[in-house]
Amino acid sequence: MASWNSTSLEIVYQVFGWTAFVSWSISFYPQVILNFRRKSVVGLNFDFVVLNLTKHSSYLIYNAVLYFSSAVQRQYREKYGIGQMIPVAANDVAFSIHAVILTAFTLFQIAIYERGTQKVSKISIGIVCAAWLSAAVCVIIALPNHSWLWLISVFNTIQVVMTVIKYVPQAFMNFRRKSTDGFSIGNILLDLCGGVANYAQMTVQSIDQDSWVNFYGNIGKLLLSLVSVFFDLIFICQHYLLYPGKKAGFENNGT
Repeated sequence: MASWNSTSLEIVYQVFGWTAFVSWSISFYPQVILNFRRKSVVGLNFDFVVLNLTKHSSYLIYNAVLYFSSAVQRQYREKYGIGQMIPVAANDVAFSIHAVILTAFTLFQIAIYERGTQKVSKISIGIVCAAWLSAAVCVIIALPNHSWLWLISVFNTIQVVMTVIKYVPQAFMNFRRKSTDGFSIGNILLDLCGGVANYAQMTVQSIDQDSWVNFYGNIGKLLLSLVSVFFDLIFICQHYLLYPGKKAGFENNGT
């Protein structure tokens, strides 16, 4: 079992990890509160939420299994080195659980609040179905040889793909409406903070272990941070520079 070489770095690692957890977890609430106050979800792209639920569900499976399963941890060390630390922390599991719950609740709000002509696109439904069908096929493939590490890496890949895809409908919707009205910027600012803290946490572990296996051994966590930060900057630019204070001139149908 790998251990920390520096107690100070371990403390910094925990601070960054739980900072990411708090920032990312709180980031769900501004949108939920905005929906509640407006009693409307017009302006929030439904594809974004549906894809986000698949993303977080996949990430929860990856984090929980790698964190709790000794069999998967053993396969991880056999692949990357017996002295390597597991790249998933308790805050990763806690965040994933919270994210699935809050994203599901946002879908509930979509079902009960005013949504105008917006709807989930057939493309997003197809992407979600394809993702879970692929996961099911991979489960069948992994069973005979007990290839559990490979299997959870599939879920990690799904969450990376969903992370890349999920932001596009909302960014395009903002562009078409020339407005970010109805989409909470508080969500984005907190998400940006979480992404930076998450990347910093991985860096601290790598410095302590004098190894960068932490990055390519959990490429999903790395890409999650980088992609999130990239799109957060786009949304910040849209909100504060391109469409500041602009109300939407029409209701987009979300397709």
